[in-house]
Amino acid sequence: MEKGRFGVHGGQYIPEILMNAVHEVEEAYNKYKDDPDFNRELEELYNEYTGRPSRLYYAKRMTEDLGGAKIYLKREDLNHTGSHKINNVIGQMLLAKRMGKTRVIAETGAGQHGVATATVAAMMGMECEIFMGKHDCERQALNVYRMRLLGAKVHPVESGTKTLKDAVSETFREWTSRIKDTHYVLGSVMGPYPFPNIVRDFQAVISKEIKMQMMEKEGRLPDAVIACVGGGSNAIGAFYHFIDDAQVRLIGCEAAGRGIDTLETAATINTGKLGIFHGMKSYFCQDEYGQIAPVYSISAGLDYPGIGPEHAHLHDIGRAEYVPVTDEQAVEAFEYLSRIEGIIPAIESAHAIAHAIHVAKEMSKDQIIVVNISGRGDKDCAAIARYRGEDLYE
Repeated sequence: MEKGRFGVHGGQYIPEILMNAVHEVEEAYNKYKDDPDFNRELEELYNEYTGRPSRLYYAKRMTEDLGGAKIYLKREDLNHTGSHKINNVIGQMLLAKRMGKTRVIAETGAGQHGVATATVAAMMGMECEIFMGKHDCERQALNVYRMRLLGAKVHPVESGTKTLKDAVSETFREWTSRIKDTHYVLGSVMGPYPFPNIVRDFQAVISKEIKMQMMEKEGRLPDAVIACVGGGSNAIGAFYHFIDDAQVRLIGCEAAGRGIDTLETAATINTGKLGIFHGMKSYFCQDEYGQIAPVYSISAGLDYPGIGPEHAHLHDIGRAEYVPVTDEQAVEAFEYLSRIEGIIPAIESAHAIAHAIHVAKEMSKDQIIVVNISGRGDKDCAAIARYRGEDLYE
């Protein structure tokens, strides 16, 4: 496969001013990814700071209630900072240190990537600035406070839809103005090569662990792995080491918002077309003129009009399935998992739970599903209460 490509997807569609910076990242990554000292330090931080390996938890009550497949939950919500995002952030910031960078910038949607970046920047003593859509700042106010508490400067982005798409654009713009001492810690498996590969490789620890844990607990691989998909980092992390295991179904759950038959959706595979945006060729939600369309989801973390190029390729070759999940289905799953297992998932992760509920009922009791719980739901409780018309202070 051509370097930086997944089938027709991927590539480096960036302005000339960023080409040297991207090449610098590529050279550094190729130099350090197999370096024993780099990997030893990464492993130590995963174990001592992040709390890896994350648990693979048998959801006994959920399994019994649904009456079908046995369900395991991969507990990325138990990582330090509360999501899978720190897996990639630690890796990229170790890389930035070795590149001699003293400042990092990042985009964030739900705020989890921003919190992870601010956390590791504090731990490593680096300057940190985060770009977050103004609309997302309002609906994820708790994470904005956490980032500021950790010493990061948070820039509310006022342009466009004031969500994740615009935060990414603003972070790329900022990078062009200060390349020498700054690394862009891109948070998902998107953007120009080598970012989709770098982020995937750091997140692939998820599927590596699932494989080992499944063999320990069940003596075999699962029948299906299910994860939510926005840009796609937690999903590719959960899928990667199973791609060559054809018997394992890989299912990505997109944010359908108010439905894929409406304009208020963020389900890229189900509604998008091939295009070029944010430095990559992939599928994007577009209007009739081929412009990037406004998208909508109750989930700030899945509210992105595109999908990572590797996911687009897995869809093209039929290796992974991508299904739409509406706001209402996700909220019901958020409430369901909370009440039946005592686990409050991120509203992003609840999209995966919603589809797992559907799939499990259609499977036999001797089959196994693993659902990746990409993050915890503290950040979403106020928003879900509002969605249900409840007043938290009554």
